[in-house]
Amino acid sequence: MAVTESLPLPAMENGEGKGGGEYTQDGSVDLRGNPVLRSKRGGWTACSFIVVYELFERMAYYGIASNLVIYLTDKLHQGTVEASNNVTNWSGAVFIMPLLGAYAADAYLGRYWTFVAGSAIYFLGMCLLTLAVTIPSLKPPPCAGGVCPPASGLQLGVYFGGLYIIAFGNGGTKPNISTIGADQFDEFDPREKMHKMSFFNWWMFTIFVGILFSSTVLVYLQDNVSWSVGYGIPTLGLLVSISIFLAGTPLYRHKVPQGSPFTRMGKVVAAAVWKWRVAVPADAKELHELELEEYTRKRKFRMDSTNAMRFLNKAAVKEDGSPAARWSLCTVTQVEETKQIVKVIPLLATMFVPCTLIAQTNTLFVKQGRTMDRHIGRHFQIPPASLGAFVTLSMLVAVVVYDRLFVPAIRKYTKNPRGITLLKRMGVGLLLQVVAMATASLMESRRLGYARRHGLDAAAAEVPVPLTIFELLPQYVLMGVADAFLVVGKIEFFYDQAPESMKSLGTAMSLTAYGVGNVLSSFLLSLVSRATRERGDAWVTNNLNASHLDYYYGFLTVLGAINAVVFVALSSRYRYKVESTETIDIAMDVKGDTAKKIQN
Repeated sequence: MAVTESLPLPAMENGEGKGGGEYTQDGSVDLRGNPVLRSKRGGWTACSFIVVYELFERMAYYGIASNLVIYLTDKLHQGTVEASNNVTNWSGAVFIMPLLGAYAADAYLGRYWTFVAGSAIYFLGMCLLTLAVTIPSLKPPPCAGGVCPPASGLQLGVYFGGLYIIAFGNGGTKPNISTIGADQFDEFDPREKMHKMSFFNWWMFTIFVGILFSSTVLVYLQDNVSWSVGYGIPTLGLLVSISIFLAGTPLYRHKVPQGSPFTRMGKVVAAAVWKWRVAVPADAKELHELELEEYTRKRKFRMDSTNAMRFLNKAAVKEDGSPAARWSLCTVTQVEETKQIVKVIPLLATMFVPCTLIAQTNTLFVKQGRTMDRHIGRHFQIPPASLGAFVTLSMLVAVVVYDRLFVPAIRKYTKNPRGITLLKRMGVGLLLQVVAMATASLMESRRLGYARRHGLDAAAAEVPVPLTIFELLPQYVLMGVADAFLVVGKIEFFYDQAPESMKSLGTAMSLTAYGVGNVLSSFLLSLVSRATRERGDAWVTNNLNASHLDYYYGFLTVLGAINAVVFVALSSRYRYKVESTETIDIAMDVKGDTAKKIQN
């Protein structure tokens, strides 16, 4: 397995700085490129500004996303399938764009400046959306007598223009903000390494607090006060969050951009193919590599050669006298970085279907709730999107229980500092997702049975079924608990397993799974709707009482189960980066030694 070598600090950084503080050892710098003191920058103090930003930003994003399917059907007068697909298509763009942001951050601008530029674009999109729901001429007239005027090209253009500007801005913010947060902890300091392990749990905790506010307060305001207020508040919240992030700038640690990861990986693959006939020497020391001092000077990381994916080692074989010797010669570190990314791609592919299942919580789950009795008392009606709050609440509880109770307890038996491995954590989440979708299918079957027994499926328009919306709680709660295992584990896994110079790309890969999953959701819903409609028994129509949404949920359950089996097969063969466990083990030893000293 590849091992990242510890970088010796320059002479001025060994031991003490001018102020008597210790410098970080992971290559962290300030915005001017100067080494930073551990006591002056980073840690939880710097992270507090970043975490507060994420709290408000998630409030803004989910203030739009949670109730988007309702706005599209009620205000823009789109059908169930069209609206659901527009939601997932937009969500797909939101989570695919981070690939561009990761490229810009790692190759040119750095994470901080890419994030700042993305935030400005993001805020512009939020302002445009708020205008679109506020100015009367930018909204179609309300339905009258069962006739709903379609939205004009201008109205659709302005609204969807705002949505996709947000998606573009999100490409700059999303892959970098969590990476900036993780960068505040020094990989080579055992105690800070332990803090980073908890960072991702509390990061997700903060995110879901923002989501909780959006799916309750903002959704209620949108449904019962006005969409202008419901969009205006998260827009102002985003402005506040950007200001808070910028205020913390003097406290942040930064990483120097180390070039485009796509260019380096492309060169490695091209060089290996070009030299496919060249034999790889038995002694890895004969492969091309720079001196450690060169990496130290550039504040980069050097890696040792491994025999995994041995064909790619050909890219580091020296060829004297060859006309292509210069362009086709890569360093061992470049080869090993490429291997690390390549080996997580199959696992990334198994995240697409789970993200498709997650997409249902903001689309069909919401439409399903719209068909049920939403009253509490005589006068108060629960917005159907507010049930998403139970995904958040169950996830929040599960994350706290996992981090504070489960991990310390299971660690005694597994001897793993994380309690269980990241892939096992993700696997538990996949299984819980399958159970959640099976539960949703059973509940929908019960709802449809009631509707048909009372003749509601024959009504011209969709009539609410007199079953309480709270009967949908089990599927929401199970989804939330699944997120605590899968979503947190997925983000940490792809960040942790990415090479040090490609952390933004690792984060972007985990987000890309959401993008592909949402696009896959649109594709599957369109395909199934068209195929079943042509057979004369459509599974999903504008009137869910006359549909077979239970069949569609059952189809997704089977798809999720098959995907889980593939994931288990792939994860059982996966080998983690050595430094991912070695540095943590060191941290655990230090923590144990400290505890013994206190006891003595």
